[in-house]
Amino acid sequence: MARYADDLSLAHVLADTADSISTARFRALDLHVESKPDLTPVSDADTAVERALRATLARTRPRDAVLGEEYGATEAAAGPGTRQWVIDPIDGTKNFIRGVPVWATLIALMEGDQPVVGLVSAPALGRRWWAAVGHGAYAGRHTAAATPIKVSGVSRLADASFCYSDLMGWEENGRLGAMLGILRQTWRNRAYGDFYGYMLLAEGALDAMVEPELSLWDVAALVPIVTEAGGSFTDLDGRPGPGGGSAVATNGKLHGDLLERLSTSGIAAL
Repeated sequence: MARYADDLSLAHVLADTADSISTARFRALDLHVESKPDLTPVSDADTAVERALRATLARTRPRDAVLGEEYGATEAAAGPGTRQWVIDPIDGTKNFIRGVPVWATLIALMEGDQPVVGLVSAPALGRRWWAAVGHGAYAGRHTAAATPIKVSGVSRLADASFCYSDLMGWEENGRLGAMLGILRQTWRNRAYGDFYGYMLLAEGALDAMVEPELSLWDVAALVPIVTEAGGSFTDLDGRPGPGGGSAVATNGKLHGDLLERLSTSGIAAL
């Protein structure tokens, strides 16, 4: 943990900055919203948060690169290196602009292809989650009120609480049949979406969370939290980490079963 203590402390400072900006704009009557080229919404809160975090990182981590959802990739001022901060200023923008309190700022530090620090701050929920490799995963309002978290011990899909984003993405991915088959087998299923399902998984409140299409900023901060809580995190092809553009996150005990059901052979079988 000593290796990442300063980085995790900085992540909390960044989150404090993000929270102060985003909460001031949440449900603001003059919130400005535009459509990006991919037709997803972006608010003035998204851009303001990312600009503020980039400014802090430029001062405090000039040797680290930055990747953010709104402003792309920026090389380190000191030249190329192996470390990169990955920022999603507001994950759940559609919730944010509609006044739904389930949204968060996602902050990750990656060394090469591996996320080594992850923090998720959801100020409208009064909750924050964080982890660093080798340190464990924690949740609370802040570090002074932190509680260790861990995944559940559920080992059968029939006993599992299963979470997903929505069904449309799975239909577009060609796996709707497999998904419906899983939903019929689970004890309970809900579409919480975005970061929240992964955090509930890390806390042991549910047992699996899956999404068919993701960007690196959507998922980098989530991986250390889920894995340090004892869970497994891969893409749909079973490759560990955040780089595959999809996510299968579980308590570990359900992972192989879900990967098989979501595979091409699983689709054919259904």
